[in-house]
Amino acid sequence: MAVATRCEGCGSELGPRLLTCPSCLRLVHARTLQRLAAEAEAATARQSLTEALGAWRQALDLLPTGTSQHAQVMARVEALSRQVDVSGGGAGVASAESKSSRAGMPKALAGLGAFGVALWKFKFVLLFLLGKGKLLLLGLTQASTLFSMLLAMGVYWREWGWVFAVGLVASIYVHEMGHVVAIRRFGMQASAPMFIPGLGAVVRLKQTPVDAREDARVGLAGPIWGGIAAVLIFAAALATGWKSLGAIAHAAAWLNLFNLLPIWQLDGGRGFRALARRQRWWAVAAVGAAWFLTHESLFVVLLAGGTFRALLTPAPEEGDTRTLVEYVGLVVVLGVVGWWAQQWTGTALAL
Repeated sequence: MAVATRCEGCGSELGPRLLTCPSCLRLVHARTLQRLAAEAEAATARQSLTEALGAWRQALDLLPTGTSQHAQVMARVEALSRQVDVSGGGAGVASAESKSSRAGMPKALAGLGAFGVALWKFKFVLLFLLGKGKLLLLGLTQASTLFSMLLAMGVYWREWGWVFAVGLVASIYVHEMGHVVAIRRFGMQASAPMFIPGLGAVVRLKQTPVDAREDARVGLAGPIWGGIAAVLIFAAALATGWKSLGAIAHAAAWLNLFNLLPIWQLDGGRGFRALARRQRWWAVAAVGAAWFLTHESLFVVLLAGGTFRALLTPAPEEGDTRTLVEYVGLVVVLGVVGWWAQQWTGTALAL
């Protein structure tokens, strides 16, 4: 049962969704807004831009749209979002930690010269990989993710056997965690990945990206992570000669290519919204070249969707170059992995 609240200014009873008191026009969440602003300022001072962005986004949700306060906080969110896009969310802190760590290099390693420096640098690569692995494991602690994943795995197991089922579900999971990482980097909130057997998985955003650029980063992060997973799986297949891994790599490449369809809420559609019309034609040309070289029928579908978006849907005057590079890069990498894995395994996935 909902508990009635009263305005701290005039004592009027307030509805659960009101952001402003209808009697005295006082902001209902004034104290929370002050706390969030203080937290955001403190995080900014520590160069923790992602944390600051998260606090300002929470504040934005508590302010009525169309007010000067909402406009001011929105301007802060947009500015911080662009800084995070460049720095990764905590460049200042990372840089400071890196300098501190280098200063603390053991004398034994320093004495080995270039080889010691290489070993010391490898430590940071190892810590980076462990950090990503920890993040991937953290996603499995959500009951909804784990149980829906097991359900999907059971369905695929029945159709294609346990090896392919485990590999396919793991590939989808890595793809979704790419979205989660990008969402967190921009300080947004989202649901845990939820698997839908036969259709893949979804992550539901609880806050709205401030512009098409931010939406494109979140959208293409899934295929980027999924593409890296496909490359690693296929490299393992080549190293071990295990054909099942080649089939999984082919499926992973195909699934991530499918998500590049530039329509609706698919990842490719979110990327295309950030592209100017001329950039969209460049993306269409890349897809056309990939189809000409690989004869992968999925590229025909991407070609049709891209042409439609380039010809008939609104496009910004100033497009985002990074989005174009990421989209074309994904088309090339996924096309190569998918085609090569198919040739290597001697199998083909039906469209």
